[in-house]
Amino acid sequence: MSPEWKKLFNIIILGLGFMFMFTAFQTCGNIEQTVIKSFNSTEFHGSGYTSMAIIYGVFSASNLIAPSVVTLIGPQLSMFFSGLLYSGYIAMFIYPYTWSFYTVSVLVGIGAAVLWTAQGNVLAINSSDNTIGRNSGIFWALLQFSLFFGNLYIYCAWHGHDHIRDKDRQTVFISLTVISLVGCFLFFLIRKPEPESSSSDMSESQLHAESSDGSSTAISHRSGLCSQALDAFGKFACKMFVTKEMLLLSVSIGYTGLELTFYSGVYGTCIGAMTQFGKDAKGLIGISGICIGIGEILGGGVFGMLNKNNRFGRNPVVLLGLITHFLAFYLIFLNIASDAPVAPEEGTNLQGYITPSLWVALLCSFLLGLGDSCFNTQLLSIIGFTFRNNSAPAFAVFKFIQSIMAAIAFFYSNFLHLQWQLLILVVAGFLGSITFFMAEHKVESSRRDSDYDSI
Repeated sequence: MSPEWKKLFNIIILGLGFMFMFTAFQTCGNIEQTVIKSFNSTEFHGSGYTSMAIIYGVFSASNLIAPSVVTLIGPQLSMFFSGLLYSGYIAMFIYPYTWSFYTVSVLVGIGAAVLWTAQGNVLAINSSDNTIGRNSGIFWALLQFSLFFGNLYIYCAWHGHDHIRDKDRQTVFISLTVISLVGCFLFFLIRKPEPESSSSDMSESQLHAESSDGSSTAISHRSGLCSQALDAFGKFACKMFVTKEMLLLSVSIGYTGLELTFYSGVYGTCIGAMTQFGKDAKGLIGISGICIGIGEILGGGVFGMLNKNNRFGRNPVVLLGLITHFLAFYLIFLNIASDAPVAPEEGTNLQGYITPSLWVALLCSFLLGLGDSCFNTQLLSIIGFTFRNNSAPAFAVFKFIQSIMAAIAFFYSNFLHLQWQLLILVVAGFLGSITFFMAEHKVESSRRDSDYDSI
């Protein structure tokens, strides 16, 4: 297998591993608030929104150490052990207790930081300047198939149920746990890519060091790993976060955290709470997730191919994402009751400004997914291109910002009505797009200057 095909194989395995893991986890996040409302046990007093706020809050803080962990144990083991924590979170719903619910939420937050930092590292080291856009699109499309398969299963399992029984819940979460574990073990199929440059890049002193005896080599190797880990932390804490490019991108990254919360946790809960959709409202959470997944898959595939022939840059795709999301937010504002995010298990009898339409609700799900893929594929592409030599700390910054904003959004989702959540998304989306355009202009100007100097 040629080096290029080996790298493409790694990207596909990376995407498949995440697809299985997040078939389980994203489905879990989409249904957990609805599931929690239906618990028969009076001993459980947890909140799905609060759990997600804890996960993303810890996720955010843990990005400070994630580059060091990835450097020390490597991206492959980092993803495997982090994936086991995700599987533990899902398994907790089989026999839930309040203390275990929140404890595992903290552990998943730590695992998430390591997982996504390692993912960014694998994506970067298996990509070149010419393939980073394509590979980002391939990974994103495969990842988002998780929304399709998981939510289709939810619809089939809960179709016609107006209440989720304990047996229904246990069957679903046992299945999701097994699916998650399959994804964890797929990471072991990823192969280390061959370096683009050989020993010519190595200094004479490095060559002399490698010729020393085995024991001193092992000691120096371990010392070198520790030094690299500290260096990765330093690059994150002191350098990467304050670069002009990252400061500009931080606003659009923050927006992806807010809308991640909305499409992955809040909107499905809103649909399930609409009594006007009939007894199938709970099962429609799954159909909504499928429509989000279709939008994500379509966007990831199309925009990945567009990046291959990047004549117009990333800005048109981000602008399309902004327009798509604004249309979705407006239709949701008209179609869904304002108290739907915080309605009790029996749902809400209120309605929006139009007669509630299931087809409009599902169209909005598709638009949410399509717009999300616009933003995320372009952010993955620009960060992977701009910080390719320091990918682990760069992607740690990305997830730090995204996760802290997601934590804030899950926190306010406990009490803010729908119209206020949509207003926050509109303002953040507009500002995030403007700053992305500025960052893209700066990156393209730097690349043109570099190309001119090399002539």
